[in-house]
Amino acid sequence: MSDAKDSRTAAGSGPSEGAAQQADDQPTPTPGGGQRFRTALLGSGGARQILIDVVTTFFAFVLAFVVGGILMVVSDPEVSAKFAYFFARPGDALGASADKIFGAYGALARGALGGIGPITETTAQAAPLIAAGLGVALAFRAGLFNIGAQGQAIWGAILSAWVGFSLPLPIVMQCGAAVILGILGGAVWGGIVGVLKAKAGAHEVIVTIMLNYIASGLLAWLLTTTVFQRPGRTDPISPVVDWNATFARIDGTRLHVGFLLALLAAVGVWFLLERTSIGFAIRSVGANPHASATAGMSVARTTIITMALAGGLAGLGGVMSSLGPTVSGFPDPLSAGIVGTVGFDAITVALLGRSKPLGTVLAGLLFGALHAGGLAMQSQADTPLTLTVVLQALIVIFVAAPALVTSILPFIKGKPSTPNVPAGALS
Repeated sequence: MSDAKDSRTAAGSGPSEGAAQQADDQPTPTPGGGQRFRTALLGSGGARQILIDVVTTFFAFVLAFVVGGILMVVSDPEVSAKFAYFFARPGDALGASADKIFGAYGALARGALGGIGPITETTAQAAPLIAAGLGVALAFRAGLFNIGAQGQAIWGAILSAWVGFSLPLPIVMQCGAAVILGILGGAVWGGIVGVLKAKAGAHEVIVTIMLNYIASGLLAWLLTTTVFQRPGRTDPISPVVDWNATFARIDGTRLHVGFLLALLAAVGVWFLLERTSIGFAIRSVGANPHASATAGMSVARTTIITMALAGGLAGLGGVMSSLGPTVSGFPDPLSAGIVGTVGFDAITVALLGRSKPLGTVLAGLLFGALHAGGLAMQSQADTPLTLTVVLQALIVIFVAAPALVTSILPFIKGKPSTPNVPAGALS
């Protein structure tokens, strides 16, 4: 019986094994020419996803500018009045709308890219946004939401400006000392957040928001002291930063060393994340802190290092605000609004750049162009300056919600990826 059973088993398995062997011997079908072309063009995975993201981002900009154009028409009384008799004379309303929209966007483009002056103004506006945006993006990669870039930038501006008007040093030494101290100031302010989160379990969103208020209050107080207040003045303004501490620039333009530092910072962040063990730990903790701890990584140490580095980058943004030369060649003196809203704009820059160094640079240049062209749009096309802020918000809304773009424009095939934002940042 046993021999008969074994014979039946062997006989039953023979054909299937033979068929399997025959199938293995058959040549593997190759895709047709069209399929090979599509695979070469789009790739089978990552390249196709990149193309989908690029297309989705492009149409996000298109939709943002379309909505912005509609707002221009609605907010202009002269143009909107022509729609009252649209069906009688549609050409009047359509012509006025086209003139308004193309005139405003044309002025925006000329103010941002229309010559060496506007282009360098764009780079000057973009430099602090890139640096601070890198700080926010780096924290994102570690699963942290750095809302405190504003406070970190304020401390970078305070300490670098103090070196600029209080420590008379040779030209290279004074500027270098101002940059280093400003970066350290931001790093310490960001490191406080990392320590509180790692050692006390404090939520970084709450802590960074509170530290923003503290930094702003301390700046207001420092500007009333004899160390920071300009002699002979009673208003809160500092002495002028020495020429030796000012960033070098191309004469007659606003292209200064700060923009080069911002690009070098982006390269440094890329190298840190992709080529170092610390960068690997940051990405690993951001992806799954529990698995990283199980693998032997110190989540607390990584959190502290990440927030200190992020604070230093945001501090560099503040340094550029206090040492970057204006059209006159000298920086703006330290005041309560020295950094403007750089720290908050950095969040949108990091989101738009999808927390990647190259994306952050491109997003910073875009926002720098919007800032630089906004004044031209206001003066040449009689369009409110606040519309540039609305455009920024619209761009962020559409880029941060790719599903909204694909639902409005269903011909975009594929599922775009979403910006790299910590999942529990707002919980």
